[in-house]
Amino acid sequence: MRPLSERTAHFTDSVIRRMTRISNKYGAVNLSQGFPDFKPPEEILKRLREVTEEDFHQYSITWGAKDTREALAAKQSHYMGMDIDPESEIVITAGSTEAMMAAMMSIVNPGDKVVVFSPFYENYGADAILSGAVPVYVPLNPPEYDFDPNVLEDAFRQGAKALVLCNPSNPSGKVFSREELLTIAELAEKYDAYVITDEVYEHIVYAPYKHVYFATLPGMRKRTISCSSLSKTYSITGWRLGYTIAPAEITDRIRKVHDFLTVGAAAPLQEAVIPGLQFGQDYYDELLAVYTHKRDLFLKGLDDIGLKHNIPQGAYYVMVDISDYGYDDDLKFCEDLAEKVKVGAVPGSSFFSEPENRYIRFHFAKKDETLQAALENLSDIGKLKK
Repeated sequence: MRPLSERTAHFTDSVIRRMTRISNKYGAVNLSQGFPDFKPPEEILKRLREVTEEDFHQYSITWGAKDTREALAAKQSHYMGMDIDPESEIVITAGSTEAMMAAMMSIVNPGDKVVVFSPFYENYGADAILSGAVPVYVPLNPPEYDFDPNVLEDAFRQGAKALVLCNPSNPSGKVFSREELLTIAELAEKYDAYVITDEVYEHIVYAPYKHVYFATLPGMRKRTISCSSLSKTYSITGWRLGYTIAPAEITDRIRKVHDFLTVGAAAPLQEAVIPGLQFGQDYYDELLAVYTHKRDLFLKGLDDIGLKHNIPQGAYYVMVDISDYGYDDDLKFCEDLAEKVKVGAVPGSSFFSEPENRYIRFHFAKKDETLQAALENLSDIGKLKK
């Protein structure tokens, strides 16, 4: 038999999803894969029930149902502070995963360089590689996860055509300041690069931090592809609804790539999510209040146990330092944690391009009782010390 694809030869399965399987195997409280264990808003569920009896069971328009694009354009125009044309600047995708892939394939050629901050959500490097591009990693330095502008410019000097920006960041929970974003914008302009943003946690940003949409910075709309998802905002991760927002010329190319990747996102779910897109500010205020409470509850529990961690500024992840436990393999630590302590986590090495075994990632998008159960189990973590 002839050999398989070289570009995918070094791929592993998703470590995040693998840790869910390991958590299930040992009956552990799963704080690895970032999905809630509570219901979506009732307004969305009610509309979903109605949709099952209506005529939304065939293909929608490939790049997104008209009503959904219009509702999304109205929402994002309001929050981003810029007018978005639902007819020429939006593509509804099968989750933000497809949005990022379609964006990447639309702007890079084989051999192009793509800047990726490290630690990073595991898809970003893979997106570049699958597109035939070469990822160039720039470290975000724990525990603040800031970057050195000179190191970033060195990456651009290598001829980078694009940069991937996750803000708020998975896995670290970092929220990039306006000053940091302006530094990135200056370099993108200087080196004529595109910026692909992943902003799925745009509404989960803890005070006093503020989310700044990269496309709204001076001169950046023309070179930004804003990718996001409805999964985290409305607790519907299994619905796989994402989107891109970009200038019309770029969007036209993304639509063509999207058509060949997935044809279109699920038509019934596009219709059912519209009530969520029409929520007022009170919904987003309550969403943030809920996650602020969960963050405070979980971090206090980690402090009481004596686990060292960063303070997430956004999203719903926290990086925990396991240096004191004597492991030189964080995957083995997470496997033992699931089996012996009954809590699931993700090894930090799956997020870093550089060798790194000091960290694991927990998420806290769970009911209070789930978090309390996890903390109770974690109180026994001392048994893992070598």
